[in-house]
Amino acid sequence: MRDDDTEAGPRCLVTGATGYIGGRLVPELLAAGHRVRCLARSPGKLRDHPWAGDAEVVRGDVTDRDSLAVAMRDVDVAYYLVHSLSTGDGFEDTDRRAARLFGDVAREAGVRRIVYLGGLTPAGVPERVLSPHLRSRAEVGRILLDSGVPTAVLRAAVIIGSGSASFEMLRYLTERLPVMVTPNWVHTRIQPIAIRDVLRTLVGSAGMPEEVNRTFDIGGPEVLTYRMMMDRYSTVAALPHRYVVPVPVLTPRLSGYWVGLVTPVPASIARPLTESLRHEVVCQEHDIARYVPDPPGFPIGFDESVRLALQRVREAQVATRWSNASVPGAPSDPLPTDPDWTGGSLYTDRRARRVAASRETLWQVIEGIGGDNGWYSFPLAWAVRGWLDRLAGGVGLSRGRRDAKHLRAGDSLDFWRVEEIEPGRLLRLRAEMRLPGLAWLEMYAETDADGHTLYRQRALFHPHGLLGHLYWWSVSPFHAVVFGGMARNIARAAEGTTRGTTPRRRPPRRRPATG
Repeated sequence: MRDDDTEAGPRCLVTGATGYIGGRLVPELLAAGHRVRCLARSPGKLRDHPWAGDAEVVRGDVTDRDSLAVAMRDVDVAYYLVHSLSTGDGFEDTDRRAARLFGDVAREAGVRRIVYLGGLTPAGVPERVLSPHLRSRAEVGRILLDSGVPTAVLRAAVIIGSGSASFEMLRYLTERLPVMVTPNWVHTRIQPIAIRDVLRTLVGSAGMPEEVNRTFDIGGPEVLTYRMMMDRYSTVAALPHRYVVPVPVLTPRLSGYWVGLVTPVPASIARPLTESLRHEVVCQEHDIARYVPDPPGFPIGFDESVRLALQRVREAQVATRWSNASVPGAPSDPLPTDPDWTGGSLYTDRRARRVAASRETLWQVIEGIGGDNGWYSFPLAWAVRGWLDRLAGGVGLSRGRRDAKHLRAGDSLDFWRVEEIEPGRLLRLRAEMRLPGLAWLEMYAETDADGHTLYRQRALFHPHGLLGHLYWWSVSPFHAVVFGGMARNIARAAEGTTRGTTPRRRPPRRRPATG
């Protein structure tokens, strides 16, 4: 801690704050009295979080030395919570370079501790035979331990919490398939851990003595096979007994596609998760308790962690989801400047309708779009587009929403992401489906010159190459049905709400849940 900061808690830098773990760690650090600075490539994604006003946010990237140097200034503890889930060529090299740069800049800035959350690797298994995902996480841990900055590498297996990729995979596999044809990895022994225990350990690691520079295995109190986890989940969720039929011929690649089709987790993320389940991942020690003691009731058992996660899901109080972070391969380009953008072709479909309802009521409909509410237009066409995207390895429609009524910048919304939201006026979505170009969808609630409520809608497409142009013109004949129907039905939904009973809005949450 700096000499001039003796009255305040340590300053913690959190990378990956837009992700599942980072977005939950920030409020826990603040509650513990720490000062928090977040490093984000897109700071706007953090703008609407309940804790945004209490944390400092700086724009930057772990692969950019200059932005890292700014972010590390006067930092005591740096949390490294970024990694690639991509399986494309070069991701291990990217992870390697980012970790080295992070360690170098932290050492130069005088950071006194690095805390890294990695993956639990199987004992006695040569690293060369591990999945690329686990192998890269292990290498990142070693790089940070060798950085010259005291580092705590926390290694966890399956994390159970509302919205985690592992929990969503378990949940949907169990709930959707009463009879499951599964790979052999359902018999692999795993030591799952509750998200609350992960967060508790991450926060406590900030206060470790300077001489501590090592890895720690962290896990819950039980070792289970994946099949046992599915059986226990079905019991907690009050589901009928599930039947499991293991099939040995399912390779990790095929397993990833299978999980991607059955669950909201796309194949690009499901594959590294399933590859990590090929080997037994059980803690070999619990030395972390010397520095972060377990309070009464912790670590949390599997059944209780599932119960807490399901409670958050049912109460629509999921603070962060696995899909908070951008999906590998998804576009991230911002909307081109309009109207003076000169970056090439930009196709546009515009719709507008007067609405016999208040702007507030219209906005409720706009903000509630997607997920279980659907897209107000030709449901079969949207469903087919979602399935085609899944078959192509994309995210499809099954990601749904984090919250049934409210959106914030950075939220995933089926195969879109909220790029911009101005409450009461504008919702701008950026497509994350597989497309030969970049696409956006904008929805506005406005008042026209005569004082009437006006709904405006704009779809934009920036094609990549000839295939992009062909794609736009091939789907143009359907725009009147899809986009025209959407504008018409959104207006009708708002007018129907006005004639009936306006839905009661749930008050905003002030503190994210950790279950």
